[in-house]
Amino acid sequence: MAEPRKWFDQSQPQTLQGAVMLSYLLAVIGLLSILFGPSLGLFGLSLGAAGYGVANERRWGYWLGIVLGGIIVLLYLADLFSAGFSGFLAINLVFMGVLLALFLHPQSREYQRIWFK
Repeated sequence: MAEPRKWFDQSQPQTLQGAVMLSYLLAVIGLLSILFGPSLGLFGLSLGAAGYGVANERRWGYWLGIVLGGIIVLLYLADLFSAGFSGFLAINLVFMGVLLALFLHPQSREYQRIWFK
């Protein structure tokens, strides 16, 4: 029998739980930004998929979160250097930096190395 899918796994370390919750939050923000204006909304929706993969202990979700988080951080940094400082951009950069830090935390890396399929 197949194991049930879940949206959130409380048995995971706090760092991965935080990464899943932040991924879902960024997915909702991405959806709203697609509906109301141009931005990086598709990246946000893809982060929601990564959060779902991590909640179900899938290695592809973990790596998708790291790759997308890194790409978005690089895009925000490029925009910050080319367009100049903006409060909105700085807040987005901080959120993405926190997400990347949660995924790359040693506790998260060790847990995914041992338990993810």
